[in-house]
Amino acid sequence: MFPHRSAFLAPLAALLGACGGTAPPPPTQTAAQEPAPTPLMKADAEWKTALTPEQYFVLRQKGTERAGTGKYDKHLEPGTYVCAGCGHELFVSDSKFDAGCGWPSFSSPATPAGVKENPDASHGMVRTEVTCAKCGGHLGHVFDDGPAPTGLRYCINSAALGFKPKSSK
Repeated sequence: MFPHRSAFLAPLAALLGACGGTAPPPPTQTAAQEPAPTPLMKADAEWKTALTPEQYFVLRQKGTERAGTGKYDKHLEPGTYVCAGCGHELFVSDSKFDAGCGWPSFSSPATPAGVKENPDASHGMVRTEVTCAKCGGHLGHVFDDGPAPTGLRYCINSAALGFKPKSSK
């Protein structure tokens, strides 16, 4: 299924570096922002049962899918992207753009409290990891080379996402 993570380290570091960008400064929370969702806790065995092997690798083991292989990279349908682990709302299609890096890219989360940003010094790089604020699942990373007005690029694994189409009225 998935080779040991160490087999990915050198090629992954080179690939992620090619995706470009530098990590933005850590976010600051203000009292005006909405409260964080109630955390969802599951045992590892429950996650293994609930997720596909690829989703488990990305969400729970902080893995990365190969660039250009995810089903949401070129996805253009209007709607909401949710966490594949818990269904929490993460991004809306209005903030999605084609960064050309091989992963779905968004300029901002659906709500400021929808995702958490954490320092990540793994693989010989300094980046900012993005996780689901509800279940803690690894989503991807955020970089400071995105479009205006935010200047941010949330580079997210398709395996970490689900999608809810916008309802037609």
